[in-house]
Amino acid sequence: MATKAAYKRLSKEYITMQREPPPFVWAAPEEKDILTWNYIIHGPPDSPYVGGEYHGVLLFPSEYPFKPPGIKMYTPSGRFQPDKKICFSMSDFHPGSWNPAWSVATILTGLVSFMLSDEMTTGSVTTSDTDKRVYASRSHAWNLQQRRFREAFPEYCTPSRRPLPNMGEKERGMPDTPSSETSSSVSVSATPAARQPQTPTLKLALAAQQPVLPKTVGVIRPRKGRAVTMPGAGDGSRGWAASWRQVVWEKWRWGVLIALAVVVSRITTST
Repeated sequence: MATKAAYKRLSKEYITMQREPPPFVWAAPEEKDILTWNYIIHGPPDSPYVGGEYHGVLLFPSEYPFKPPGIKMYTPSGRFQPDKKICFSMSDFHPGSWNPAWSVATILTGLVSFMLSDEMTTGSVTTSDTDKRVYASRSHAWNLQQRRFREAFPEYCTPSRRPLPNMGEKERGMPDTPSSETSSSVSVSATPAARQPQTPTLKLALAAQQPVLPKTVGVIRPRKGRAVTMPGAGDGSRGWAASWRQVVWEKWRWGVLIALAVVVSRITTST
């Protein structure tokens, strides 16, 4: 069972994960156990893992953030042994090097970096780049057959691999992939039960769907309430003619008023 400190910290990190997920990574705690987080990693471009989808789990101790988590990857990748704990500097194999300031995002970003290296350690395997590409091409289909993946990420159980919230693939040159994220309602919750992330990418996608309204033509309204349509609205010749008539009328009217004022002034001064 999580301590108050662990529960508060992990809840805060889940909110942060929803707002600012790292590139190529998504993670969420299980609804009944906040100490167990399922994660998805998408293979970065320019790597043997491109196109791959890798499911794993972070196993946090009740003393988190003062002790590091255990880390496993379930999906065969050609880099790690499936369902075996992985040894690297941010895992429970190295409690002495653990930094309490590290977060879920930090751990998973470090795991991606470690995955791209060739360093051999407990839980790793040696395969060729060709083998890794084969595993990557089969990874999503493999995940769909796993009950743990379907229960942890039902929203990602689609026929083709669904993009993660942070579209790092686009930023690094991957081709655009249709996403169903913009078609569903999005909610944010501070509790682990929330499943759908709300991110700047989604907000931009939703904003892009709004229709662009054409610019309207301005209308000048004289003092007497007569509206004069500016040139460009309706028939062009009628618009110009109406505008010139209005200008002539305004100047003529003011001219008459000024002339009358001058005449009255002279009559007054002469008397």
